[in-house]
Amino acid sequence: MIIVTGGAGFIGSCLVAALCARGQDVIVVDRLRDSGKWRNLRRHIPVRIISPDDLETLLADNGITVDAVFHLGAISATTARDGDLVWNTNVALSERLWTWCAQRGVRFIYASSAATYGAADRPDQFSDDPARLSMLEPLNLYGWSKQVFDLHVKRHQERGETVPPQWAGLKFFNVYGPNEYHKGSMISVVKVKYDEVKAGHPARLFRSDRPDIADGEQMRDFIWVGDVVKVMLWLYDHPEVSGLFNCGTGVARSYLDLAYAVCDAAGVQRAVEFVDMPESLRGQYQSFTQADMSRLRAAGYTDAFTSLEDGIARYVRDHLSKADPYL
Repeated sequence: MIIVTGGAGFIGSCLVAALCARGQDVIVVDRLRDSGKWRNLRRHIPVRIISPDDLETLLADNGITVDAVFHLGAISATTARDGDLVWNTNVALSERLWTWCAQRGVRFIYASSAATYGAADRPDQFSDDPARLSMLEPLNLYGWSKQVFDLHVKRHQERGETVPPQWAGLKFFNVYGPNEYHKGSMISVVKVKYDEVKAGHPARLFRSDRPDIADGEQMRDFIWVGDVVKVMLWLYDHPEVSGLFNCGTGVARSYLDLAYAVCDAAGVQRAVEFVDMPESLRGQYQSFTQADMSRLRAAGYTDAFTSLEDGIARYVRDHLSKADPYL
């Protein structure tokens, strides 16, 4: 049995689909609510779906044998403001699951975030070397909460405490792909730009808030969700590998590149309009991200990552252009 927290969400449901395709029994811990998240699981039905409120009861059940926990559930909005809620969800719950896995001998793979890198804006500043972990300065509450748990994991190791037989944290960069449709303001830029151009509008991009970066030349490491799932499955298939790893492509691409790729995939003329960045994002906006993938490569991961153009073309062709866009 495998537990996936956040298993009805974007990345979680894509992982559940891949695990079900392997014939794995999966328990999803999530809230379906009324945002249509149930559609993410419609074709890939888990053994059980339980509310996070019932997680303690599940963990106390000695009648189930759990091989691994993929902990993807979190408050992931970079604009989150409720510190107590974010702490309880992103830190305290993660600690509870870590302790349970360590005590039970269950493997633990969890979601960290590139938001932990804060205002980093050079390739050398995106190293996932554990020795650099305490130097990071996240810009927002969400990134800070992920940084806190990464530091807690490091502390457990340094103190020689009992740890899960395999543990891995993945610092997800900018993930895009199917099953993200419930995410509201946190939906990927790819989906937002597709909706704009299909409605006959130009793709709207934020003007740069930095004098040294031209409009549209803000750069991010955009990663296709299928590649993220492949990394997680590779870790599951290699229980000897533990550590904190970046999960991006290792290549930064501009928002202008992304907008043009969306236009091309949608079959419309390339057209871009620049708009002012919202005040709420100024000073908290990462103008450059690029994952240093050397540690994951050194651990043995050899698969190529999907290019931005190929990933967007696949997303549009196989999902966004369909009446039913779900995986």
